[in-house]
Amino acid sequence: MAEALINHLGKGRFKAVSAGSFPAGYVHPKSIETLERHGINASEARSKSWDEFANQNFDMVITVCDQAASESCPVFLGQYEKKHWSTPDPAKADGTEEEIDKAFDDVFQMLEDRIEKELL
Repeated sequence: MAEALINHLGKGRFKAVSAGSFPAGYVHPKSIETLERHGINASEARSKSWDEFANQNFDMVITVCDQAASESCPVFLGQYEKKHWSTPDPAKADGTEEEIDKAFDDVFQMLEDRIEKELL
């Protein structure tokens, strides 16, 4: 969700990519539903490994999950600003359909607030 939100809210000022150390191989359907429910196009969303970006330079690297701060991270080329936004993983939410939707909406709102406060 962070990749789509940054690219949407940044209106061309940023080019965000999202990747993980152990990609699931798919984008969680609730992530796509949440983005689309909030008017953000998620048609190009795909699961990616950070290995795909190993030879690229970045201005900023943002980790967003609660576990990421303690994981080893890849070394990217050049100098970049590093941020960690502690964010619960909504894919681990359980309960009713409404409770799961709320978990995804809560994370969406957290990310949107951080992006607007720290990047825009």
